[in-house]
Amino acid sequence: MADEAIEPDATAPNPRTRLMNEVAEQMDAIESDFGSDYEIGRVITIVEVTGPDGNVGLRVRAGQYPWIALGMLEFAKKSLEATMRG
Repeated sequence: MADEAIEPDATAPNPRTRLMNEVAEQMDAIESDFGSDYEIGRVITIVEVTGPDGNVGLRVRAGQYPWIALGMLEFAKKSLEATMRG
């Protein structure tokens, strides 16, 4: 599932709408897990972008010091690995 390529779809929303939908889904999941009493702290976004020539790039945006972003990414990596182990 995670390795599946995303097929182009003529009916899919434009890239901006797609990204906004992803963020909305994340907010729904946060509200489901934390209710209405929470604060959003630091945010990191990682987006895979495929250009018209087929080249793939990553856009990473982290609005904090690099060492904080790296710590958050390391924690996220360990969390995903733990989830995959079951």
